[in-house]
Amino acid sequence: MPSEKPARPLEDIVENAQAALRYTVGMDEAAFEGNRLVYDAVERCLERISDAAAKLSELAPVLMPDQPWRDIRALGNRLRHDYDDISQDRL
Repeated sequence: MPSEKPARPLEDIVENAQAALRYTVGMDEAAFEGNRLVYDAVERCLERISDAAAKLSELAPVLMPDQPWRDIRALGNRLRHDYDDISQDRL
């Protein structure tokens, strides 16, 4: 469902991207993969980013044309439904 108020989904995208970066600051790939709490938190942030991108709908590429919006929206579906097929090093 497209959002009639794009500011909120955009804020959600920025806030969750910043949160994921804060959670992983100073971590290398092995530390990230070995910390289930951080891994799960980042995964949830990515789900929220995907949901917010879906709410922006056709407005997303107008606001930020250089982003892979289809892939961003698809990631949420993969995280929710195909979570067992996502390798940790790809998250």
